[in-house]
Amino acid sequence: MVAAPLQSSAPVVERPLGMHKAELIAMMAGLMALNALAIDIMLPAMPAMGDALGVADPNHRQYIITSYLVGLAVAQLFFGPASDRFGRKPPLVVSLVGYAVVGFGCVFAPSFWWLVAARAAQGVFASGARVIALGIVRDAYRGRGMAEVMSLIMMVFMVVPILAPNIGQVVLYLGPWPWVFAVLIAVGFGMAIWTALRLTESLPEAKRRSIDFSGLVAAYGQVLKTRATVGYTLATGLIFGGLMAFIGSAEQVFSEVFDRRAAFTLYFSGVAGTMMVAALLNSRLVKRVGMRRLSHAALLGFVVLNAAEAALLHSGGGGQFALFYGVLGASFFCFSFIGANFNALAMEPLGEIAGTAAAFLGFMSTLVAAGLGAAIGQRFDGTVVPLVTGFAAVSAGALVIVFITEGGRLFVEPDE
Repeated sequence: MVAAPLQSSAPVVERPLGMHKAELIAMMAGLMALNALAIDIMLPAMPAMGDALGVADPNHRQYIITSYLVGLAVAQLFFGPASDRFGRKPPLVVSLVGYAVVGFGCVFAPSFWWLVAARAAQGVFASGARVIALGIVRDAYRGRGMAEVMSLIMMVFMVVPILAPNIGQVVLYLGPWPWVFAVLIAVGFGMAIWTALRLTESLPEAKRRSIDFSGLVAAYGQVLKTRATVGYTLATGLIFGGLMAFIGSAEQVFSEVFDRRAAFTLYFSGVAGTMMVAALLNSRLVKRVGMRRLSHAALLGFVVLNAAEAALLHSGGGGQFALFYGVLGASFFCFSFIGANFNALAMEPLGEIAGTAAAFLGFMSTLVAAGLGAAIGQRFDGTVVPLVTGFAAVSAGALVIVFITEGGRLFVEPDE
């Protein structure tokens, strides 16, 4: 594989894409947050969905999330190259309108499996927003500049997981569970209008690439030969697998294991809050400290925290809520230092094919995350043992992959 050096530079443009930097960050965060909203807003409603649609096994309710993630993963392989060929804006607007329209299929779902299928279709259209947003950021920034912007995007993005479960709970107070999908419809159309009116195309005609078969093979071949992209993509997928496992089983963990159903959304928001704080700190530190130092240290912390708790649980202790919640919050604090920096490290060597690179990153990391998240989540047995053990396993695997990707040199920036 080719190991491309990381360039640490200022932004390529001062006021990207004809808008103020703050608006760009808000818009890109909104695009990426569509996925968090589509998942987190329904967490309080999942028991009601299961009851209304006759789901006998509570663990099967997690398919509402898993199917969305599978659709999200696969379709990125289309939207990424399409954005390299036709520009970022046209396929982005198509994806946002599709995201909203498919929401009607969720609102009027006559059966559980219809809902699962509609959610997969919604994930397909949401993939365009995710992969194209990442491509747009890479068009405008590189190196530590991109990591800084991604951290600011993640900070704004994290407002959604904090608010979404509480919004979902309020919606349930006002009406039946299909109303949560009505919120997604409104947000999808709103984002489509905003981007159509305000976003300037970030990929000039001269830099657009063919999407014929040979061109796609060449582009994806270049991605697969790039060591940093492959390594950090797989590591991202493993860590996100832990996140997806938590999201899928969070309502069951807080309600059934710790009997805190009434305050579930508040506890969930608290975890998301630690991620937002960490994203802010990362944006302040990354240019001075470096992406590798911050993300490698955070990954090591994630491994140690969860391996220690898993060992304690398997020895018969560690079942107290305070310990579980404290380790959970600390783990996701580490997660924010990992996510933004790993994305930037994976994207950095492939600026000329940013859409295709973002598609590969999104496809592989989401597919791995969905598979691992489902595997861990479906092992829920009324305790937190499967979840914590899963956290320890995926983070240890990610650490091994990063170690191999970096040639056995952790915490070392390329200019040293």
